[in-house]
Amino acid sequence: MTRRFLTLAAVVLLLLTGCAAGGEGPDDGVVRLRFQSLAWQKESVDANRRLVAEWNAAHPGIQVEYVQGGWDSVHDQLLTSFEGGEAPDIIHDASDDLADFAYGGDLADLRPLLSARLRADIPARSWETTTFGEGVYGVPFLQEPRVIIANRKILESSGVRVPTPERPWSWDEFRRIAQDLTRTMGPGRYAVAWPLKEPVSVSLNLGVSAGGGLFRRDPDGRVTVDFAEADGIVPGTVHDQVVRDRTAPRTTLGSGGSDTLPGLFSGTYAMVPLGFAYRQQIARQAPEGFEWTVLPAPAGSEGLAQGVSPQTLSIAADSPHKKEAAAFLDFFLRPANMVRLARGDWMLPTGTAALADPSLHTARDGWATGAAVARHLRPAPAQSVRGYPEWKDKVATPAFQEYYSGAIDGAELRRRLVEDGNRVLARYQRR
Repeated sequence: MTRRFLTLAAVVLLLLTGCAAGGEGPDDGVVRLRFQSLAWQKESVDANRRLVAEWNAAHPGIQVEYVQGGWDSVHDQLLTSFEGGEAPDIIHDASDDLADFAYGGDLADLRPLLSARLRADIPARSWETTTFGEGVYGVPFLQEPRVIIANRKILESSGVRVPTPERPWSWDEFRRIAQDLTRTMGPGRYAVAWPLKEPVSVSLNLGVSAGGGLFRRDPDGRVTVDFAEADGIVPGTVHDQVVRDRTAPRTTLGSGGSDTLPGLFSGTYAMVPLGFAYRQQIARQAPEGFEWTVLPAPAGSEGLAQGVSPQTLSIAADSPHKKEAAAFLDFFLRPANMVRLARGDWMLPTGTAALADPSLHTARDGWATGAAVARHLRPAPAQSVRGYPEWKDKVATPAFQEYYSGAIDGAELRRRLVEDGNRVLARYQRR
């Protein structure tokens, strides 16, 4: 009785919060779609809402309702809504969260629904992030490389070489420069702060530049964790900066990116590796006179390559109006509209036409650096790995946190990721 009551309560809650399936409403011949967006910055929410309003004004027979979701709860919320048959028609998410939903039959295969224009505009490497098996289950539309936000005055006064996308630092050079910077900055100050509250995606995605991949897929499709030498280069650099060189503080390892900004503004840290979208907070919150610059992340054997999990738009498999939902996506992701969404989120579009827009290649606020790095983005190593959320939460996150703090060594990090991790992944691959 208790379980039935809880299930009913969950479904009622979803209905009250606007996550009901499309097609409900008055019998007036109007198709009604629900679009659950995860936009959260004001500029991004405004851009999303304006585009929905423009669509509705031009399409009286197909009306879209904007529903506000949240990144922190989206996975569990979608699980509940799919199980209750109450999912929104159009779903905003990230590509590394789609695998279980795609394989579970919750998302529509978009191949017969998308326009030729949209399919051609987004590069194949981006489509790979939403391809599971033979199907495509999301449209990747915004992407966020990791960059280094630096205090311009500290960097220039130190005399170190400032990297560019054409001449980036190597990971070895980055470590040496951090040592030089820390010496010039004086006691209690550090060259770099690593905010690693969520260490897994940072470690795996930046590790792509050094040739890391971590997950290996056998010819039969079975995925295992195999920690090779290349997989240890980026984690080893971070570990050594914190534990051996003392060029990065332990205190920021449990912090989110926003937590490090006061230290960047005050000169306690000269550099902070962050997602590209953090520029918005810096531009809005930096004290008067603070000069900052955007640097590319260090390069390895694969150059500036790094893994990325783009933001995506999907259509629920149970939606009764998939064609109409796809038509809305085609409008929503026209090149000019994709630019509006990217600028609203301070991110980069995946679409080739949108990425070429001159407004995304200006020096101001580091847009040009991000656009240059965007050409080197690849699917994140975790793409299409079933069981990744559990592996990340139960195995990888605590293992990386302990390694970066110096509590365990590299051999123990490898053992946990491989042995403990493969036990987790094996359960999902028996299904």
